[in-house]
Parts: sequence; structure tokens; C-alpha cells
Amino acid sequence: MNAARDIRFVTSRDGVQLATARYGSGPPLIKAATWLTHIERATPDSIHEALIKEFAPRFTYVEYDSRGCGLSQRRVDDISVEAWVSDLEAVADAHGREPFTLLAFTCAVGVAVEYAARHPERVRNLILYGGFATSYHSTSHPDPAVRREGDLMVELAALGWGNSSPAFRQVFVSRFLPDATQAQWKAFDELQRATATPDVAVRQLRAMYGMNVKEAAARVRCPTLVLHPKDDQMVRFEQGRRLASLIPGARFVPLQGRNHIPFPQEPAWAAFVRETREFLGMPAAFQTDDAVQLTARQCEVLRRIAFGESDKQIAQALHLSPRTVEMHAARALAALGCRTRAEAVRRATELRLLGA
Repeated sequence: MNAARDIRFVTSRDGVQLATARYGSGPPLIKAATWLTHIERATPDSIHEALIKEFAPRFTYVEYDSRGCGLSQRRVDDISVEAWVSDLEAVADAHGREPFTLLAFTCAVGVAVEYAARHPERVRNLILYGGFATSYHSTSHPDPAVRREGDLMVELAALGWGNSSPAFRQVFVSRFLPDATQAQWKAFDELQRATATPDVAVRQLRAMYGMNVKEAAARVRCPTLVLHPKDDQMVRFEQGRRLASLIPGARFVPLQGRNHIPFPQEPAWAAFVRETREFLGMPAAFQTDDAVQLTARQCEVLRRIAFGESDKQIAQALHLSPRTVEMHAARALAALGCRTRAEAVRRATELRLLGA
């Protein structure tokens, strides 16, 4: 990881110690904490590393571990939406009084919405990915089958989170990342165990499933971008669309994909990068020419695209699957800050990355 990391601890309102990590310099951008984070375990090719690489060259990018998780204080009395909002308040206050961009994924989206509604003077822009306004236990007229699904997820966490067998935890993995490889599933399962104890996992789930930010969403006044995968297996697409409809003036962007959190190789990640840069008024590729880097495989894929080969033809020539070719192409687009493959080929050619 190229960006320098500055780890510090912040004290929340009730005395809980929160671990924060800061990268880069420039206008502040804070990522609200989710339950499965560990600021010391940003593995290569993970979204955590990708977010740092994306934002640290242009912003002071700040992330932190949720209470009870990662490097933050593990033994805590209060795990609730209100406590999570207080934690975000503490982290934001510790990094100055300048208005900042607030970024949130999945269960942290509701926390970010609540914070933005309470502190309109602090939030310059709001970016929300894969979130919801209400959950299993907080809808006004819950479907019994839907509520039972939420109860079952809590029961599975209570039974299997600390178990040496991954069988129970892989229920979560399969919902989070249905299109992941076996290696990615294993890494995510290891992250689950390292991030939180079984007790904390259960308490986190109960707090998430009781979240309701419908009223707060209506009070958000900053520019807001809402993104959601169309075939998300964890939070249904309709929930993301509904959240966007509750926030005045929010822009809603449907994304292709089934994974709840995108891998950097996915088209959904490339689309997230493109849409976020446009929303924040950033140039399509804010890196200097010398900073743009492609892997040898990405360059080879782009070269073959330039010659008009299809993904299937490229896959056969390079002994890859068409899905892997698609991922290499998507990652090249993200690195080059391009919208289309043709634009990426042109950009890579201008930078002399494709050779003769």
C-alpha cells in the first residue's frame, strides 16, 4: 500500500476508544465504520485498499473501526445505532471543523444518513452504497417470512461465529459475496472471525436489523449519491431505490452485480469510481501520468481489445475465463479513469502503456 497510514485513537461520548486511520492530504473524506472492518487488515485486492488508493491522492481519507471491532475497544456496553452515530461524531470532531465528504457502505449507510440529518453544516457531500432505510425488525408492517429470515441470521451468528468450522459463517459469506472465488470466501471468513467476537456479531446484527432512518433521510440537505447493485443478495435493490427516494434530490445509480460489496476487479467497482469522481467534481483520472499503473495482464487484455477480440477470444488465448477477462478490463478502466473500453485503449495508448 503506497499511502502513508496514521493510526490514532478517538474517545466516543461514552468513553469507548475508537481506532482511526488517516491517509493522504487535502479536503477531508470520512468513511463511516461498518461491522466487518479492521484497519490493520486491508489485504491486497480488497475494497479497503482500493478505497485508500482511490481517495488518498486527492483527499485526507479517514476510516475507523466500529466499536467492538478491529483495533477499536472490544469490550463495550452499548452497541446501537445511537452509539454508532456518536462514534461518527467523535471521529469527525477529531479531524477538524471543516465540512467533509461522508462515505458509507451497507449497514453504515443509515448511520451516515442520521449524522447528515443532525449535522447539515458538517457534511459537504454524501455517498451511500448498498444501504437501506429500514431492515428486518424495523418495518412498520413486516412480512413474517422476512422477519424470520432476520431472526435466523442472528441465530446463525450466535451458534457459529466462534466455531472453528466455517459452515455457519459461510451463510453470511454466501449472501455478501455470491460471486467470490473460494480464496475470496476464505479471506472474508477469516476477516469475520478476526474482526468481531460472537457476542459482538450478534449484538451488531440486532442493532442493524432494528435500524430505521426514514425520517432522518427526509431531513438530509446535502448533495447525495446513492448506488446499489441490481442483484444484491444481502440488501435488496428495492431497498436502495427506496432510500434514494426518501432523500431530497438524491441521485440514484443502479449497478451491475450480485456482490454486496464489490471487489476492485468488478464492473461495479469501475462504475462506483466513475460515478463518484463525477459527483465530487474530480477529473476522470486525477493521477499524474506517471502514477497510472496497469498490470502486465491488464495491458495484454487492453491490447487484444484494441485488435477487436471478444472476451471469449481473449480468454481462450490467455487461458483464462471470460469472467476473469472482464474483471481485468474493468480494473484497467478504473485505473485509467475511463468510462468505456475504447476510451481506456485510447488513454493507455497515449500513455504508452500498451507498447508497440
